[in-house]
Amino acid sequence: MTNQFTDQPRLFRSLSAVEARLAQLEDPHVKPLSAFVETMRFEVGSLNIPYFDPWDGGIDAECLFLLEAPGSNAVVSSFISRNNNDETAKNFFILNCEAGLPRKLTISWNIVPWYIGTERKIRVANMKDITEGIPYLVRLIELLPKLRAVVLLGRKAERAESYILSARPNLTIFRSPHPSPLYVNNAPGNRNHILQKFIEAADFINKV
Repeated sequence: MTNQFTDQPRLFRSLSAVEARLAQLEDPHVKPLSAFVETMRFEVGSLNIPYFDPWDGGIDAECLFLLEAPGSNAVVSSFISRNNNDETAKNFFILNCEAGLPRKLTISWNIVPWYIGTERKIRVANMKDITEGIPYLVRLIELLPKLRAVVLLGRKAERAESYILSARPNLTIFRSPHPSPLYVNNAPGNRNHILQKFIEAADFINKV
């Protein structure tokens, strides 16, 4: 089926774009990850665990971007995606483009894979949330045979570093601030700080 949508920030403002992406959940490169999400939903007893984006690399990904927890827009779209209709996703989309890291070599996930908060707003992840989420992160890493690097986005994601390296000691870890507008717009130079970290990760992944 020919793709009718152009990859761009906030693409998921379009319900048709979301529906088209949902139709790709069984694509070979992402099917095992879709099944993994279904397993998590059953084990946790929650449907508020978004899917992996089929436009990313799926099980062929070489670079994992790890954030804190899915926001309300990820719940609405059903995806952890740079195409979500929010400023963090927009920043993430543009920074990746500027860094020159091919989307198909990446995958995005959260240290807490389920939505935490109320119908009105997300809350900050606490240690209980992170402790409960870590085993699923380790299981995810086992599904990514080509993974070479992990970019930890924010202080909460950094809590996962030792667990990641215990599971796969050969992975290269990059630490970056979270691309939320709260950080990006807080002070001059903040956005460039994230961009430089993304460039470091891109240079590493793009090496032949």
